[in-house]
Amino acid sequence: MARLDAVRLAELLSADAAGFAPVFAQAGQTCQQVFGDTVKIRALLEFSNYCRRKCRYCGLNCTNTQLVRFRLTPDEIVNTAVQAAQAGYQTVVLQSGEDPYFTPEILGDITKQIKTACPNLAITLSCGEFPATVYQFFKDCGADRYLLKHETADPDIYAALHPDSSLAQRLQCLRDIHAAGLETGGGFMVGLPGQTLQTIAEDLLLLAQIPCDMAGIGPFLPHPDTPLGSLPHGSVLLTLRAVALARLLLPHANLPVTTALGVLDRTLADKVFCCGGNVIMQKVTPPSLRKLYQIYPADFTADTITEGRSKIEARLKALGKIPL
Repeated sequence: MARLDAVRLAELLSADAAGFAPVFAQAGQTCQQVFGDTVKIRALLEFSNYCRRKCRYCGLNCTNTQLVRFRLTPDEIVNTAVQAAQAGYQTVVLQSGEDPYFTPEILGDITKQIKTACPNLAITLSCGEFPATVYQFFKDCGADRYLLKHETADPDIYAALHPDSSLAQRLQCLRDIHAAGLETGGGFMVGLPGQTLQTIAEDLLLLAQIPCDMAGIGPFLPHPDTPLGSLPHGSVLLTLRAVALARLLLPHANLPVTTALGVLDRTLADKVFCCGGNVIMQKVTPPSLRKLYQIYPADFTADTITEGRSKIEARLKALGKIPL
């Protein structure tokens, strides 16, 4: 395939079904060559929905007074991560809003405790923006990866969505994460207000420029208790195309089937495994709290950690995949 610059990426994103079919095929072949039939299952533990940020699309933003807030204790976080490891997970993703309670020292201690109890369990942190020295501290404490989506490569759209942040600051954080030796996770949303195909092309190139070791690409889902609550959701098909192109740009990166994609269309979401996706997240958040961690509206089951693992393994096997 010809060199994938911004112009070519935008052309492909706008192609008709027949024109894009070779991209899906090549992305699927590339993923097969690198990962075979395996799909990595990540345990997702959402431990706090407190957030100091005002992101206009996110249900966790600090201006949302309708949300009941929760915060797990450090012991609860460690114990849940250990249970996830015992259920067969090889990676736990510790995710929260930007909660000032969880200082770098507390997060570092949690990471150390999990690593002591489960030395072979990879730890991904996803807790927002910090100074460069903090990401290095997390690495020194035993963290393996850090996830921080850039959300959009357009600085004007970013500013409109994030009144208390900037794209330049977000990108500096991603560079700092990479420099700290952490596997670097980025990503963006498809269908944001003001977004164009050119914007998505720039998003894809940005993932490669950082470069990202993992990237979550999902459709924008409006939350009713946010300023963007009345807007339409992003396109599932366009999201699948973005994932496929990301696979070609980043052959060895981990590309998850985002939860947002499954919310809109589970059948189409499963097709991402045929066009570049190789990772899926499974919530291990305490069942009574899952409905409170709503960046966007979604339904969640009350499965235990073991039950959830068994169900997702069965789903993947039915698709001809080998769960890891």
